[in-house]
Amino acid sequence: MAKRIAILQSNYIPWKGYFDLIRAVDEFILFDGVQYTRQDWRNRNRIKTPRGARWLTVPVKGRFGQTIAETAVGDPDWARKHWRVIEQNYREAPFFARYSEAFETAYLDCREDRLSRINHHFLTIICGFLDIPTQISRSADYHLGEGKTQRLVSLCRQAGATEYLSGPAAKDYLEPGLFAEAGIGLRYVDYHGYPEYPQLFPPFEHEVSMVDLLFNAGPDAPRYLKAL
Repeated sequence: MAKRIAILQSNYIPWKGYFDLIRAVDEFILFDGVQYTRQDWRNRNRIKTPRGARWLTVPVKGRFGQTIAETAVGDPDWARKHWRVIEQNYREAPFFARYSEAFETAYLDCREDRLSRINHHFLTIICGFLDIPTQISRSADYHLGEGKTQRLVSLCRQAGATEYLSGPAAKDYLEPGLFAEAGIGLRYVDYHGYPEYPQLFPPFEHEVSMVDLLFNAGPDAPRYLKAL
C-alpha cells in the first residue's frame, strides 16, 4: 500500500506552504530530534500589521547544541502576549470572530513548556480548521540514525513510506541515491505560484503565518493552497 511521508523541523504557526506539505502526505513527522537553530522559524513567525510584517517570537532558553525537542520556553507569559498582539492586528479581519475563541483558548490555556510541543499544539488546531486529516507524529517516536539523508531514509522506512516529499531547499544536501536504494520515491515540492487572497494592510505578502489566511479567507482558505 502506498504511503507518502514528509519530514520537517518543528515551526511556530508556520506559513501556508508548511500546511500544504502536511496536506499532501499521509504522515507528517516533526523532525525535532535535531539541533535547535536560532533566528529561524522554529520559535517565530510573522503576521501582518498596519506598520508592516511583525515577528511573533516565542522566547526560549537552554544550552548550545540542544535539540528542538529539548528547547524550553523562557517566558511563561509569552502566550498571553502573543494572543494580545494577534487580537489587536486581526480584530477587523472578516473571519476573526469565527476563529478567535478557539485561538484565544489555545493560547491562554496552553500549559506546554517545550517549544516543539507548543508548535504541535498549534499545528493540530490549524489543521482542524483546514480539514486536514494527516497524522502528525514526532521523530522522537522513531529511532534516529546518523547522517542527514540516512536519518530521513531511516524514518521513512520505519514509517512504511513508499514516497518522500521534500521541500525545495533540501536539494542542496539530500542524496537521492539512498532513497532509490531503499525503494522510496523522492519528490520535491514547488512553493511558487500561490494565488493572492484578500489581505489586510497592503502590500500583499505571501510569507506570513497561516493565521493571516484563516482570519482573512475563513472557510475559503483551502482554495488559496496548492495541490503539491
